[in-house]
Amino acid sequence: MSDTANTGGRIVVEGVTKAFGSNEVLKGISLDVNPGEVVCLIGPSGSGKSTLLRCINLLERPDAGTITVGDTLVTDPECDIDDFRRRVGLVFQHFNLFPHLTVLENCSIAQRRVLKRSRAEADEISLRNLEHVGLADKAMDKPSSLSGGQQQRVAIARALSMDPELMLFDEPTSALDPETVGDVLAVMRGLAKAGMTMLVVTHEMGFAREVADKVVFMDGGVVVEAGQAAQVIGAPQNARTKEFLSRVLNPTDVDLAD
Repeated sequence: MSDTANTGGRIVVEGVTKAFGSNEVLKGISLDVNPGEVVCLIGPSGSGKSTLLRCINLLERPDAGTITVGDTLVTDPECDIDDFRRRVGLVFQHFNLFPHLTVLENCSIAQRRVLKRSRAEADEISLRNLEHVGLADKAMDKPSSLSGGQQQRVAIARALSMDPELMLFDEPTSALDPETVGDVLAVMRGLAKAGMTMLVVTHEMGFAREVADKVVFMDGGVVVEAGQAAQVIGAPQNARTKEFLSRVLNPTDVDLAD
């Protein structure tokens, strides 16, 4: 990650729908992420959060609506998908590291093949980002020797090494042991502090409340409630939001009174 944060990559989603057969997963979703903002998507499983993220990166193509990232109309059939994806970092629940490559090679291979960087330049950038996530000393190790939390931090370093305009996180801590979650969240807090634009699907309510500029609660394929974290998590207005939070927060964490 460069010393000067990249504050590009505004995301504008307008009226996006997506169905898989008869299952309408997204029902006219609209949201706006400004440059440098952290927006957390929360809600129950099956609410459409991950599908929305996949639509933004065109891993799934929306059935209707528009998605604009920066100055790129992503949903334009003429959009150069490969060029667009080079500008967007995506971190999944699972790490998707190449098991036969070292940590350093995992971080540098896409730079060399996609960005056409030399091995020396790619390795230098990779090492800088591995240092950023606290794993420079693991550069020559294979992923199998790392903990789940360490592998996820490598995945973040790999994404950062492509110099993305923004980062999309799809429940990055859900597959981790509880004791390793904190290390990954600490890296994400650092990115937020540096001004990286981030859209995060998460079940970590403490992280959302502490770091997010905005929180969006989704359920049944629609945005039920959205606003500042203190409002949505601390004083939700919608009955469905209150019900959800009552199941995932301690009673003392939020005022859920009617």
